[in-house]
Amino acid sequence: MSNAKENDKSISVIIVTYNAADTLQACLDSIYRQTYPKLQIIVMDGASVDGTIDILKANSNRITFWKTEPDKGIYHAMNKALNHVKTDWIYFIGADDELLPEFSAMAAQLDNTNCIYYGNVLVQNEKNGGPTNALTHTMHNICQQAMIYPAWVFKKYRYDTTYPIAADYALNIRCWADKSLEFCYQDLTIANYNHTGISSVIKDERFEKDRLKLVFRYHGFKMWRKLITRRWKEIRQSRKI
Repeated sequence: MSNAKENDKSISVIIVTYNAADTLQACLDSIYRQTYPKLQIIVMDGASVDGTIDILKANSNRITFWKTEPDKGIYHAMNKALNHVKTDWIYFIGADDELLPEFSAMAAQLDNTNCIYYGNVLVQNEKNGGPTNALTHTMHNICQQAMIYPAWVFKKYRYDTTYPIAADYALNIRCWADKSLEFCYQDLTIANYNHTGISSVIKDERFEKDRLKLVFRYHGFKMWRKLITRRWKEIRQSRKI
């Protein structure tokens, strides 16, 4: 990969929806308010029945592509949406989340297509995020709404839909191990993240079962051992408390 040219810095903003009529317009309006001009909106709807389709129709002149049909879950819908990307950068936002002004500042800094850029999000009006490393990431995922990916990543990888809630975490573990990629932190708060979404309130039991196996496969024995040691220390500490 090479540095992105100025005229190639368009970003596809992907929204996956299902019965999101209560929040979708606010999400779209937050995208419209961005000062960064090169945003293309892609919406993949899972056959909503609550008025979501009416909102999409009303906004169709500002949405690059949208489609409604049944899907097999969030990440299946995201994988379908990726088939319609024509930009060099990709960002995912929930229909109940909103972009903040610093998203445009981060977008303007996208100059290296070997980088997955990530910043911070607001959670209940508090800044959440910060720089991380491979070991820390094996314990805690980066919020998906804090990340902007070079599009080629999704030509190489797709979301593993066997993980219904944490497929983005599984993907990021693979990306950490990819020698052609690096994670580039920007201290910018780019989205207001709704902490009541499914990924925040329900654990992905399949992913939790496979986490150590994924770390061993993509990071090797040393990182796997560090993760085991760190988990054991946290368990001992919690028992002391």
